[in-house]
Amino acid sequence: MVQALKALGALGGAAFALALGLQAVCAQEHYAGKTITFLVGGNTGGGYDVYARAIARHIPRYIPGSPQTIVRNQPGAGSGAAAATIYNTAPKDGTWIGVLFPGAIMGPILDPQSRLNFDPAKFIFLASADSGTRVCITGRKSAIKTMKDALERKTIMGASAAGGSSRDYAYMLKHTTGAKFDIVSGYKGTVDIFLAIEQGEVDGTCGLDWSSLKAQRPTWVKDGTANVILQNGLKNEPELDALNAPNVWDFVSAAQDKPALELVLAQQIFGRPYVVAPETPAEAVRILRRAFSQVFADKDFLAEAEKLRIDISPTSGEDIQSLVAQVFAADSAVVERAKRITQE
Repeated sequence: MVQALKALGALGGAAFALALGLQAVCAQEHYAGKTITFLVGGNTGGGYDVYARAIARHIPRYIPGSPQTIVRNQPGAGSGAAAATIYNTAPKDGTWIGVLFPGAIMGPILDPQSRLNFDPAKFIFLASADSGTRVCITGRKSAIKTMKDALERKTIMGASAAGGSSRDYAYMLKHTTGAKFDIVSGYKGTVDIFLAIEQGEVDGTCGLDWSSLKAQRPTWVKDGTANVILQNGLKNEPELDALNAPNVWDFVSAAQDKPALELVLAQQIFGRPYVVAPETPAEAVRILRRAFSQVFADKDFLAEAEKLRIDISPTSGEDIQSLVAQVFAADSAVVERAKRITQE
């Protein structure tokens, strides 16, 4: 009997090893000879583009089959154009990854006029590279140097189209803090808004990722080109505290606005999400989620991130999936208030 059990155990171990071997072979075959496309929903040179290109350079080492990677840009509708491509027309085999703004995920919640041809809650989330704080800034040529100034004087803020954080956050702050923001929307992205700030065309902008400002304009704060007048986060950012930048919570008093504000700011936890289409095979999802997790711990990648001045504070795909589900299940009264404060 003992010998028979040992024999069965040996057979079981062999079967398990064979299963692992077959799994490795399948993983190897899935991406062998293929190209993975990162589709960025923002302009070349913007913060989301910088992050995506850095990740694309390093992640092939952690994907069996060592696929090639390319980065394409499809700006428009607050990354909604890229989201629609991933959801509707791109291959659904795990070879196309959407690099989206959180606003594209929050669209149905915050914009009652949104006409999306994709369901954000059904995306499969792979990871987020950063979960940071967003800021409002003004330029050197602006007379607005502090949030107190913005509460007392007209402040022209540059913004992208509906669904972009620069537009949503500017309206949110106008409605919840009383800031005298005059919002000029329609800019293609942060690169164009930065140019408008430099030329004095607008005073500043809101909803800007702190990490993006440091990556795209690393000297702006240090040399006085930009004034950080407000930080927007569920908690304070130590670097911004050191700059004496107040938090939005210091200026919001209405009880009905606080839970709505928390709902809007929750998107910063998945500040730079990477997604694939709902139909993507489970094996491809498993491979990609693991690869993102590994690249975010890679010493060479982190060294490059430091040189690029981009913050890496990752969130797993599984955690984002759970958070997004909670956001879409939020109380209807809170959702309705969130819609109102982020609209014109």
